[in-house]
Amino acid sequence: MEQSTHAGLFTRRFGPPPRDGAPNVVLVHGLGLSGRYFVPLARRLAAGGTTVFVPDLPGNARSRAVVRRAPRVGELAGALERWHRGLALGPSLLVANSVGCQVVAAFAARHPRLVRRVVMVGPALEPGAGGLRQCGRLLADAPREPLSLLAVAAGDYLVTGPVRFAASFRHALRDAAESFEGHLARVVAPTLVVRGAGDTIASREWTRRVARAVGDGRAAEVEGAAHAAHYSAPGAVAALIQQFTAGGQT
Repeated sequence: MEQSTHAGLFTRRFGPPPRDGAPNVVLVHGLGLSGRYFVPLARRLAAGGTTVFVPDLPGNARSRAVVRRAPRVGELAGALERWHRGLALGPSLLVANSVGCQVVAAFAARHPRLVRRVVMVGPALEPGAGGLRQCGRLLADAPREPLSLLAVAAGDYLVTGPVRFAASFRHALRDAAESFEGHLARVVAPTLVVRGAGDTIASREWTRRVARAVGDGRAAEVEGAAHAAHYSAPGAVAALIQQFTAGGQT
């Protein structure tokens, strides 16, 4: 793993250096977190020779100091676009988890030429579900996740800070209510929506609705996993992604 900073964003890179025309993957984390919980998946994807980038979004974890306040979802998408162009990555496979799916939806809707394919793991937040209900779903999911993930998440939340986390949550709720589904409808890249079978945050009905909302979408479930399926079942998620990018059915 190589660590560096690009366009102000702390970035982890796995696999070989980027090459012109070579496929690359960008992993986008969820609310208040960092790219640390994507490391197991990044390593598996990179083992096949793919270049994998894992940035910390502005205002979060090791990119916290890039901004003075918690950015809105659209601002996060804009920062991701500047970071992406700065690295001259070309069309990428974007893989996101949770609220990161809202960021990627905005990014893909606005910059379709930068997107090769999209994978959304446990897309959140569901429109129409209020803040208290969403918090209840998050608390219900926690016992279903590995203890090691809870330790990673707790550390990231402390670095990001409770004030910024709360502000980011409000921004994400507003985006879910006003913009998320509109962005999904403008995504033209082939999209795979993955759900851990035990996910209490992204329901089966909702993930299938997300898959139907995009122009070319499909859904898949991972048994024995919850909201962070990419962490608890990285091998299974990597296999789904590899099959998806090869053009196979999931």
